[in-house]
Amino acid sequence: MALGAGDLRGLVDDLRRTRGDVPLVLLLQEVYRAGPEVPAPDRLRIRFASKLGGDRVRQEVESLAETLDLNLYYVPSMRNGGPGDSDEDRGNAILSSLPLEELAAIELPFERQRRVALAATITGKTSKGRPWQLRVVSAHLDNLAGPGRAWIVGGEYARLRQARALVEHVGPDDAVILGGDFNTWFGFQELTYSALARVFPDTRVEDRRATFAGLLRLDHLFFRLPDGWTAAFRRADARYGSDHYPLVGTVTFP
Repeated sequence: MALGAGDLRGLVDDLRRTRGDVPLVLLLQEVYRAGPEVPAPDRLRIRFASKLGGDRVRQEVESLAETLDLNLYYVPSMRNGGPGDSDEDRGNAILSSLPLEELAAIELPFERQRRVALAATITGKTSKGRPWQLRVVSAHLDNLAGPGRAWIVGGEYARLRQARALVEHVGPDDAVILGGDFNTWFGFQELTYSALARVFPDTRVEDRRATFAGLLRLDHLFFRLPDGWTAAFRRADARYGSDHYPLVGTVTFP
């Protein structure tokens, strides 16, 4: 979401127009919240993440969810700058046209910045009235390791540690979608991608286009599905105001 600069309303309008009246779930990264509920610690010697977002026109996540008439689960990972810079924090979110249940915040191993993944369960019925249940997870891994761990090369192993912790939390459920910005600088060859693909065996990649800067495949969707379910996904052709291209996936029930 590029700290609220992404045109989420444009994306949702396109999805609703082309996909019709089907459940819609959005796994978002780099959303922000603003307001007096964001804490402003006054203790000394506290370090804050730098403020991102600049002076662009942005929309905060609670306002977006209300405008789009979607259920929202948001958890901040960090403040967006110090108290003197903004009244914002930033993190991940799940927006859904269906109610979100069994909410979980998953604090990942600390590497360079605090990272918190989100998980929620959605339920519904197929067109023939059969009940279904699906666990959805939104994650954003570190792009670099800390200064003591070889920034770029060490970053691959930092992300691998975070991915393994994420897998451990998700557990053996057989109906899970994991999506996010995994910052895989080495694309499909990265250890992080391989580790996740092994435990999400229903992931089928047909569109391998870069999602960032025309060169890097940083964003991924992973699927582990019950027998008879299928999933397909592709990269969107437009960035919708973000610096990343979104991935758009469809799950089909038998």
